[in-house]
Amino acid sequence: MVYPGHLKKLVEALTRFPGIGQKSAQRIAFYLLGCSREDVVAIARAMVDAKDKLGFCQTCGSLAETDLCIYCSDSKRDNNLLCVVQEPRDVLVLERTGQYSGLYHVLHGALSPLDGIGPEELKLDRLVSRIRESEIREVIIATNPNVEGDATAGYLARLLNPLSVRVTRIAFGLPVGGDIEYADDLTLSRALDGRRVI
Repeated sequence: MVYPGHLKKLVEALTRFPGIGQKSAQRIAFYLLGCSREDVVAIARAMVDAKDKLGFCQTCGSLAETDLCIYCSDSKRDNNLLCVVQEPRDVLVLERTGQYSGLYHVLHGALSPLDGIGPEELKLDRLVSRIRESEIREVIIATNPNVEGDATAGYLARLLNPLSVRVTRIAFGLPVGGDIEYADDLTLSRALDGRRVI
């Protein structure tokens, strides 16, 4: 498809976003062109401000606007619980449930030898030091349920068990509203392993 030059640049820029293909980028571009200039400037300013003003918490690695994120600086959080996640977005997902009130530790990735990501790249020594120097009694591993996430969880369990903390892994299973007949074998297996008394 032939676009005017500036529209082509906008569509190409939008396709850089994850999950945005050519058609979605075109739809967003036409949406932006239909907005007022003030709205487009506000969207662009929000993106630039987020890039300029957000960093990572010095303690847990989550997104923060200051040295400490809102979770590490909240005195009401449970200092005995530490949830280890792969990415900052995972913190937001867990917070959305309203079920967890402990602290976080963000790895910024998962073990993947083929991609050159080992324990050093994930700064696991910082995690060990943090646990040794704190009141943490349980570490909840909430890495993704895939090969890299499982490998990371297993490595973390072996690394942390000697530290006299309880190491647990979040359960995986069937989604609410899903039918058993459509679940894959691994999901069903994990659902059975993660069963609990009712």
